[in-house]
Amino acid sequence: MMPALPAGLLVLLVVSLSGCGQDLSLDPPPDSEQMTVTVKVPKELKARTLEVMYRSPICKRITHGSSGQRIELEGYHGIDVQLQREGQSDLYSAKLPMDGGGACQWHLSNILFGVIYGDPTSFGESVTWGTGGGIVVMFDRNRPLLSSGLPIKIDGDLTIKKDYYPSVRESFLGGYRKRVSLTGLGGAYVMYQAFQARKIYFEPVLHSDFVVYSAGPKIKKDGNHTTISYPDGSFEADGRSGPNFNKLQAIRLAAEIEK
Repeated sequence: MMPALPAGLLVLLVVSLSGCGQDLSLDPPPDSEQMTVTVKVPKELKARTLEVMYRSPICKRITHGSSGQRIELEGYHGIDVQLQREGQSDLYSAKLPMDGGGACQWHLSNILFGVIYGDPTSFGESVTWGTGGGIVVMFDRNRPLLSSGLPIKIDGDLTIKKDYYPSVRESFLGGYRKRVSLTGLGGAYVMYQAFQARKIYFEPVLHSDFVVYSAGPKIKKDGNHTTISYPDGSFEADGRSGPNFNKLQAIRLAAEIEK
């Protein structure tokens, strides 16, 4: 028997990649160790789809270098998993087999998960989701498909508690867009390396009363920058690409002291 898996995962596990002569499907052995991922979701947000990457040293991925030379890399197989709510709580979780099994002897390589706004239109009729609130965790030395910079290295299980602020941005160049994102320390995606982890817990803390607004320039020319408006009424237009997280933290802490 296969280990217990979250709803919707079993079907995904038996689908092979198309166009290949090998059987690339996953077939976790019954005694596989389990990776448990749990997210505590604030009421304004929702858990995003868990993107799971398995890799294989046997079923190679072939690419070519700049001179046309053949390069063999570990093959990869990605699946999507929906985290399941635990009863009536605000916890959402999934269990993933570390050993993906199958003819390719897949192993769990990395995951991408996080939170997004459940209803972006609460900030206006035309508002859509932007970025932020993402977590990437590596379980081996392969770089995830979505990665930047160096990962934060963790020994043992991983517990993440992070502050986030709503960030509403209007863009005008190339067509009008209005998006709400989550501003947190480390950017849109924070990457961790946790080789020994078997439990991952993520608790995003949303400070919904401290919204930061920004508006991009309407005309593209030197000196025109995005204007950022902070919850305390201050402004910045110094070429910064996004809100200053440390400034938001200071504004919130000062407001809490005044209460």
